[in-house]
Amino acid sequence: MLWIVAAGFFMQTLDTTIVNTALPSMAHSLGRKPLDLQPVVVAYTLTMAMLTPASGWLADRFGTRRVYFCAILIFVLGSLFCAGAQTLPELVAARVVQGVGGSMLLPIGRLAVLRNVSSGQYIAALAFVSVAGQVGPIFGPVLGGWLVQHVSWHWIFLINVPVGVVGLLAVRRYLPGGDSNGAPPFDWVGCGLLSLCMVAFSLALDAPLQASHAGWSAGLAAVSVAAALLYIPHARRSRAPLFRLALFREPNFSVGLAGNLVCRIGSGAVPFLLPLLMQLQLGYSPFHAGLMLLPAALAGALSKRWIVPLVARFGYDNFLLVNTALVGASIASFGAMSPGWPLALSIAQLALFGATNSMQFAAMNSVTLKGLSLEDAGSGNSLFSMVQMLSASLAVTSAGALLTTFERGLGSESTEILHAFQATFVCMGLITAASAWIFMQFAPHEARPAEGRLAAHKEV
Repeated sequence: MLWIVAAGFFMQTLDTTIVNTALPSMAHSLGRKPLDLQPVVVAYTLTMAMLTPASGWLADRFGTRRVYFCAILIFVLGSLFCAGAQTLPELVAARVVQGVGGSMLLPIGRLAVLRNVSSGQYIAALAFVSVAGQVGPIFGPVLGGWLVQHVSWHWIFLINVPVGVVGLLAVRRYLPGGDSNGAPPFDWVGCGLLSLCMVAFSLALDAPLQASHAGWSAGLAAVSVAAALLYIPHARRSRAPLFRLALFREPNFSVGLAGNLVCRIGSGAVPFLLPLLMQLQLGYSPFHAGLMLLPAALAGALSKRWIVPLVARFGYDNFLLVNTALVGASIASFGAMSPGWPLALSIAQLALFGATNSMQFAAMNSVTLKGLSLEDAGSGNSLFSMVQMLSASLAVTSAGALLTTFERGLGSESTEILHAFQATFVCMGLITAASAWIFMQFAPHEARPAEGRLAAHKEV
């Protein structure tokens, strides 16, 4: 069962990163500019953010094995549709289908582990599954670059098919059935309001920053705010709201959500921007660009062991204040990259970003969730996962909008486009660094957290 869940998690995390190094080749094949393919990345993550809250209810209503089987099947079909897409709209629609399946892979997998593994072995089981989450981002850019360079970009999606087919057979054979039961009514109205809020806000940021589109962006932003405000009276009236308003009475949870959202917008833009910079401006091949992201992934995996002693010694407040600034500075430093930039210095920059970003995620996760009551833990974790995926979507949307704006302002020559990349990296670094002010609003809490509690909330 653990291998099945790990395989599903691997497919989900792999497809979050494998597309980035293939964007220039995909754009050339479809006759579009690389930045035109930004919706290909956003559609996947935004769909997952919208549908994740429903995954637990679906498992309760129809059974864990049945829903997990359908999730893999939808993901595989979406991958086939992506590989067969002939136009950009077709590819975006196929990524939405893929996101529908991906939105259920990790939550349902975790639920299957929770329901079938004893409490004494639960942490060890999740640690085993988490390895797949670490391997996916490490090999995703490299594998994507190699497939694009030596085969074709279609294979970054076709590679999911054999893995998915084996997963489908294994689910039928090895995953415990888990009878469906009387699930409580699902809050479809609340889910619809929050989904509308996320989609409208993302589209508002995605609209080109021109005077002719200012009204369109403002209107979408207003729709987003209105949907969020309408959720408040709905949640008060509903007997079983999607997310109880009582969640936000825990001050650290509210501050942590806001800090996570802002911080991840900057750090989440790096996997999208760097492969484009390296291939379009620095002359890297797709495979070379994928290899260049390895130092960040490896440093992130190695640095996870440092987070517990560092937070135990300095406390969340001091650690997040300093580490957030380091993450922002490392992102802004990518703006210094240019043709002829020393390879050793690039590797050092990427390693610094990977290490500090990995520790940042672990600390943010822990301090955000640790104050929730047992009654609110499940709902709070679901909302937190939703915010994580939303931030990944907003990161790409914001980075693309800034890059387009700077490119129009500076010009279309190669040198001006390089300057546009540099300015975008600086802006994204400043956005991440600004989240340090949000983390300073945390209510007083334990300065020396227990190691086990911190380790339980590390992001995989």
